Amino acid sequence: MHKLAALAAFARALFVAAGMDADKADSVARLLVRTDAMGRRTHGLAMAPLYLADMAKGGLQGRGEIRIVKQGEVAAVWDANYLPGLWVMERAIEDALPRARRFGIASTAIRRTHHIGCLATLAQLATDQGCIAQIHNSEPAAQRVAPYGGTQPLMTPNPFAIGYPGADHPVLVDICASITTTSMTRQKFAAGEHFEHPWLLDAQGRPTTDPAVLEHTDPRGSLQLLGGQEYGHKGFGLSLWVEALSQGLSGHGRRDAPKRWGGNVFLQLIDPEQFAGREAFVEQTDFLAERCRENRPIDPAQPVRMPGDQAAARLAHAQREGLAIDAPTWQALGDWAHRLGVALPTANT
Repeated sequence: MHKLAALAAFARALFVAAGMDADKADSVARLLVRTDAMGRRTHGLAMAPLYLADMAKGGLQGRGEIRIVKQGEVAAVWDANYLPGLWVMERAIEDALPRARRFGIASTAIRRTHHIGCLATLAQLATDQGCIAQIHNSEPAAQRVAPYGGTQPLMTPNPFAIGYPGADHPVLVDICASITTTSMTRQKFAAGEHFEHPWLLDAQGRPTTDPAVLEHTDPRGSLQLLGGQEYGHKGFGLSLWVEALSQGLSGHGRRDAPKRWGGNVFLQLIDPEQFAGREAFVEQTDFLAERCRENRPIDPAQPVRMPGDQAAARLAHAQREGLAIDAPTWQALGDWAHRLGVALPTANT
């Protein structure tokens, strides 16, 4: 087990040793560890070796500044120049908060940022400040999801998150327009496992459980849209919505045929105080949350929980007890530590 602060300091040291600005390294490291603590392990420190490798190839830019394309009082457009996505998003939220408090709503469209990690982690940065957050993310350089009725991958899973404050902890909805994700598919393929359900399509558009159709076939298959074969038009609609907001509003996307790992983002913050008030908002949303939790469950051993309940419990536990990192991730981090001359933290520190 490791204390969260020790893990964040270790990750920060890795990024700084690799050439990342200290303020950017601090943001990325802190938010990756927080993501692990919330239980989203695919997007926590497991991402650090991938970021370091992309820095070494010149993809992720560890130094530099965001270019402001357009900055209004309510709406803004940023070009992030493939700088660290977690740092870019933390900056964007910090910039949008005072605008949202003044006008009720503030939006920022961001193009050419690097990978932004776990959207729920980012949304909580705003909910902790009393605001509602919407985050929409697409990757115009990647093609993993076919349009409904098609067989050729065109879009990405296109995740989106909605977070809003509650009395004890926020409600955090973090989902995507496909049934499963690229990260989970790669994990299954590397482990030689199949999915339990046919969440993928082969190159002929036939449902399959085999992740190899995305990782090891030519032509490639695709991730199934949310709703599957019967109702995939719903996932298709959500996917188009995410791409329109993140690419259309930022003025950069698939039409530009980018080749680098990165993404586009649409961020919107809403301050309930400018509407009926924060207290009224929390009273209404907490009333519904409690009615949901009190609802008679299908399985008494698994009561209804709200999105964010589990993340809050896991975060609290990790803050008290520390965090264990899985062996493959620790090995990869250790390899980078050796390469960069950074000391590994010892257990219970």
